[in-house]
Amino acid sequence: MRGSYGNCERLHPVKEIIYFDAVNKESFAHISDKELLENFYADHNNQWLGVLLQRYTLLLLGVCMKFLKNEEEAKDAVQQIFLKVITELQKYKVDYFKSWLYMVARNYCLMQLRDKTAKNTKEINESLPLAAEELNTTTHIEHDTLLSYIEESVNELTPEQKTCITLFYLKKKSYAEIADRTGFTLMQVKSYIQNAKRNLKNLVEKKMKN
Repeated sequence: MRGSYGNCERLHPVKEIIYFDAVNKESFAHISDKELLENFYADHNNQWLGVLLQRYTLLLLGVCMKFLKNEEEAKDAVQQIFLKVITELQKYKVDYFKSWLYMVARNYCLMQLRDKTAKNTKEINESLPLAAEELNTTTHIEHDTLLSYIEESVNELTPEQKTCITLFYLKKKSYAEIADRTGFTLMQVKSYIQNAKRNLKNLVEKKMKN
């Protein structure tokens, strides 16, 4: 094998993971995942993990693309999953590597999507005139609950209202830019945004009363 993977950081970038040429890859093809894991647990040499991770790089990238729908984000996710795998396998034993790896990748991607949704919702909440005081809420309403109500309510808007309010508050687009992107007139854009704000306020207040 070319080089040692005693240092986990060598496994961080995707380019480092895809480090074995075809000959080396074939030379380990007869060794099962279970055997590679057993070798790692026996001597804790990360070279065995290097073989495993290289073996499933494309699978991981495919899984991340499926969930994240973005190539660069998927590549970044693969790198982070590699590091997580190395860390977790130092702590406990895994019997079925492929299924366990898929679970790790899936959970990581879902966490990324959840964080992204929470961030977008927070930005909407901070940008829109939907502060707790304006909604006549009381202090016992939790911030997370309010964010959840806003997120649900945004999805209940008409497609036109949702598009315009998202572009205006999240993407920081002007009325003219929104009109140019959507094909709506400036009057329509202004109307959709105003109606969206009013409808959001009403929808959130209704949810809070239920």
